[in-house]
Amino acid sequence: MVQVEIKDPRVRSVTITRVDVTQDLSYADVYVRTLTDDAPVEEAISGLESAEGFIRRRLGRELHLRRIPDFRFSADRALEHVQRIESLLDEALGEQADDAGD
Repeated sequence: MVQVEIKDPRVRSVTITRVDVTQDLSYADVYVRTLTDDAPVEEAISGLESAEGFIRRRLGRELHLRRIPDFRFSADRALEHVQRIESLLDEALGEQADDAGD
């Protein structure tokens, strides 16, 4: 729905990576990434926020729920965190190998 039905060009390269919904269905935290590095995730989030009404109406029709949650869109930074941890581990292992060689 996001890539096909929303006409806003800011959301064309968006992928939804995770959705966490509160137990009472009042909020849904939606985590997004852009598929390309040249598309800023902040612009994509702005596009999704402006299309929130459309998304909620469409989900309401499809899911037949009485209450559709309000969305809180955020950038999914998990990949950056993984890369940072791998970099730190590589650095630590490199220093350990250097110390062993002395």
